[in-house]
Amino acid sequence: MENLNEIEKRKFERAQKHVKAIAGYYKHLISYVLVNLFLISLNYFKLEPGEEFFKFSTFSVAFFWGIGLAFHTVSVFGKNVFLGQEWEEKKINELMNKKQHNKWE
Repeated sequence: MENLNEIEKRKFERAQKHVKAIAGYYKHLISYVLVNLFLISLNYFKLEPGEEFFKFSTFSVAFFWGIGLAFHTVSVFGKNVFLGQEWEEKKINELMNKKQHNKWE
């Protein structure tokens, strides 16, 4: 019984740590969006007449920070962030059920 409680405690601690990591990721994402919107709009309003807006220096912070954010995304959510194995299984079941309902036989 004692061993089972220890296992449950470790599971809870891992889940708690993962939830904190997810919360940290979303804080990172929000700060990325807000800071980069501010910096890009600042660059836009400081343009001299005839100066180009669409140049690398305008978006360089967003670009390099975006690379860091992508690594943070993978570290928190794993390699299959968008279309993981669970999604594949759900989609297969959905399509199988759809085909069964649409049969004319």
